[in-house]
Amino acid sequence: MKKIFALLIATTLLLSLVACGKTPASEGNSQASGKTNESTGNGTSGSDSSVENSSGGNATGVTTKDSMLPGKLYFIELDDRNWSVLRGVKICGNVCGSTEFNFSREKGTDGIRCIFQKNEWVEFYPDTDATYGIKVWILEHREDQRSYETTQFSDLMPGFVQYCDLRYPEDEEYPDEWQWGAFYLSNDDYKPGYYDFVFVYEGKAIAKMITYFYTDGEIQNKSDADLEKLMSGLSAD
Repeated sequence: MKKIFALLIATTLLLSLVACGKTPASEGNSQASGKTNESTGNGTSGSDSSVENSSGGNATGVTTKDSMLPGKLYFIELDDRNWSVLRGVKICGNVCGSTEFNFSREKGTDGIRCIFQKNEWVEFYPDTDATYGIKVWILEHREDQRSYETTQFSDLMPGFVQYCDLRYPEDEEYPDEWQWGAFYLSNDDYKPGYYDFVFVYEGKAIAKMITYFYTDGEIQNKSDADLEKLMSGLSAD
């Protein structure tokens, strides 16, 4: 009887030791699993955030200086405005660059002259069927480019510099070769830097582009090649 009792005690102790041996292993697997999930969770979260931000930006049409190229015309293609009235534009100046640098460019949406200096007349040659009604508003650059979709354009708006009416120059001897409108920035009144040209028709913005203005005399003696390098080197950063 004593032998049987001793055997039962030994069996019980053996089972207890086996159970105790399993517990740390189980806890270890749980911790390892927790670390793996945490790592995967963080990685997934970062990936999801990146995708969400990217798609969110594209979906809303938000464009900032970081995503817009100077010298490129960006249309605001919304159903509540007649944005297609403007097909492209040529912009010239009367101080910097040769005649070829200014006038050999075609009217278009890319490669538009986008650097000027203050006190230089900036001339517009639009590609449009409208003979009047398009205005160019010149504003200090806005990081939130989407704000132009709802802006009420007036001389009281923040960052307003000036505006320029574009009209077909029918009174000129060669109207198809003449500028439709021009303006300049006073060297004393405005600081150098990035400016937005916002094309407005029937009170609503239909296109926009980023430009850069230097101080008076800063680039007027540069060669055409140097001016082209300045334009291509303009960074949105």
